[in-house]
Amino acid sequence: MRINKYLSHCGAASRREADELLRQGKVTVNGLPAEFGMQVEPGDVVLLEGKRILPPKENTYLLFNKPVGLVCTSSDKEEANIFDYLKLPVRVTYAGRLDRASEGLLLLTDDGDLINALMKGSSGHEKEYVVTVSRPVTEEQLSAMAKGMYLEEIDRYTRPCTVVRSGKCEFHITLTQGINRQIRRMCRAAGLHVVSLKRIRIVNLHLGDLPVGKTRPLTDRELAELKRRCGRS
Repeated sequence: MRINKYLSHCGAASRREADELLRQGKVTVNGLPAEFGMQVEPGDVVLLEGKRILPPKENTYLLFNKPVGLVCTSSDKEEANIFDYLKLPVRVTYAGRLDRASEGLLLLTDDGDLINALMKGSSGHEKEYVVTVSRPVTEEQLSAMAKGMYLEEIDRYTRPCTVVRSGKCEFHITLTQGINRQIRRMCRAAGLHVVSLKRIRIVNLHLGDLPVGKTRPLTDRELAELKRRCGRS
């Protein structure tokens, strides 16, 4: 990376200001005066008026296909959790937990601002799930969930949501709120028992063919679109 671009990328100066700093001899690279147009390589020591200029820390953004049996929280050491399972070299957290009996898509990141934007209750960001229940589901039951339901056990109403049948005992449901164990509570209120629950989408991020128990980094396009939808372009 050219030296003036490096200084700009690190937030030390604009490119025009960087050129002026170079002209004034205030920048050194590996102890030598920096020259116009020189390239900064990984590991080079860049100083501006004696102060080291480091590149900004790159955030981690991963998609994880959580298996059944893992919990998201690390507070209970008696249960297998996703952090011990993955053993990532960086500290990350998740946007919207999945309970131990559920599987599917988790976004793992150390970008706290993005997590907060996704989890904000009024944001209305979509999360889509595939649900299998123990007996055939009726149109009346699907309609009741779609219109919004009163959950007596927690004294809360669910928002209207999209519910689409995908099999005799299976349906897709897209939520825009994050009540704890919401789908299981809704199914119970509708007289249904959940056999399996898988999250397949978070906003524009799709589970796709990511194998169970594996991670992959977000693509640049996925991340840019996610940030745009969260108002963080």
